[in-house]
Amino acid sequence: MLRTTILLADDNSSVLIHVGRMLEKDQNCQIVGAISDGRMIVRESLELRPDVIILDISLGELNGIEVAKQLREAGCVAKIIFLTVHEDLDYKNAAMEAGGLAYVVKSRLSLDLLAAIHAVLSDKVFVSPCLLHEPG
Repeated sequence: MLRTTILLADDNSSVLIHVGRMLEKDQNCQIVGAISDGRMIVRESLELRPDVIILDISLGELNGIEVAKQLREAGCVAKIIFLTVHEDLDYKNAAMEAGGLAYVVKSRLSLDLLAAIHAVLSDKVFVSPCLLHEPG
């Protein structure tokens, strides 16, 4: 069985390490790269051709939403999962409009990331449940 290739993109090295270790435990996942510079992601994505890109929104000079737009314009077909601290519907909507198929908040990383990967690989959308409920 082929493993799902995953490219990680986050400017926080602790997050890259944590997510990498978490996904390495899953026999179906293979990390093909970990990038902390938003400007390198498009080039590396086109070269590595991962199945999934796990992308932070806050990447410094070039944010993840802009990166996602550039990936789509460049013809990248990888499934994009946003992994972010932003628990905000405006960010979620912008991320999904830019080409994301999943939006996972970092506070729910352990609970939601694998579910998001499985969802996008089945061509489904995934959003962390804390963003699905209207404020009451």
